Amino acid sequence: MAGHYKEISIRDLDGFLIGQAENKEAGTGCTVIACKDGMRAGLDVRGGGPASRDSQMLNPLMAMQEIHAVVLSGGSAFGLGTADGVMNYLEEHGIGFDVGVTKVPLVVQSDIFDLTVGDPFTRPDAAMGYEAVKNAFEAPNYRDGNYGAGCGATVGKACGMDTCMKTGIGSFAIQIGELKIGAIVVLNALGDVFDWKTGEKVAGLLTEDRKEFRDVMEVLASSIQVVENKFVGNTTLCAVLTNAKFQKAQLCKIAGLAHDGYARSIRPVHTSADGDSIYALSVGEVSADMDLVGSLAAEVTSEAILRAVSSAETAYGFVAAKDFERR
Repeated sequence: MAGHYKEISIRDLDGFLIGQAENKEAGTGCTVIACKDGMRAGLDVRGGGPASRDSQMLNPLMAMQEIHAVVLSGGSAFGLGTADGVMNYLEEHGIGFDVGVTKVPLVVQSDIFDLTVGDPFTRPDAAMGYEAVKNAFEAPNYRDGNYGAGCGATVGKACGMDTCMKTGIGSFAIQIGELKIGAIVVLNALGDVFDWKTGEKVAGLLTEDRKEFRDVMEVLASSIQVVENKFVGNTTLCAVLTNAKFQKAQLCKIAGLAHDGYARSIRPVHTSADGDSIYALSVGEVSADMDLVGSLAAEVTSEAILRAVSSAETAYGFVAAKDFERR
């Protein structure tokens, strides 16, 4: 990225509360991004196999204009109950849409597939969601690496799990004047991962001896026949956070522009075997151009992808980039 910004922490985006919880032994976890007073939100799903909850609420044609939390989780579709715990905590604290008899928290969720990493039968649940959102409000604990939803993240899975690499969750944020924008990425892709500035491959499919990189596109191109049981344990998730003032339709467009960050950094991407999804979240009143923010969203997303690679630790028998480089 050019020198038109200063780097800040994802924690410097005021109004957003971020908490995480994970089960290290089972290799799974969740990350919650919450806002007590509600946040404007949009969503763009490009992958063919998403596991999500209440995503239609972010369609610009739907009535609700604000939500209270986004849950990024492991466990595939089994983990979608994680949002129950988030809703329970928020309701207990009087946070939600007032319906008279109570307040209904508006919570959306997207999950990665991590069932082949640790224990396939231990998944994020309501208790873990409650813990994560409680951390968000009472002891914010966001960290890059093998934490939260990134606990069980891996990449380069075109040939299955034996030759993939460990990644995690990563973040990157910038400030230009009053404008702040950042991204949190859970990197769990079918494809290879590249440094978007240099084109260098930084993580992905390995050879059978796990000593060299192998090109996913070359593997896929080795046969043009239809693959009936393509490995589908993928999905890269992202939340773009900004203090610029946008409404739902604009945020859906910003989320779409942020997918350029995926396309620059992951190859292949947006396949039928991925559930690639990006949320765009707005808390604040800063006036900013939508196309500028969307273009910056793509850049911070690409940088967050790199952080998800560089911060990951070798675990569950899968080597991380920082150890692979020393071989």
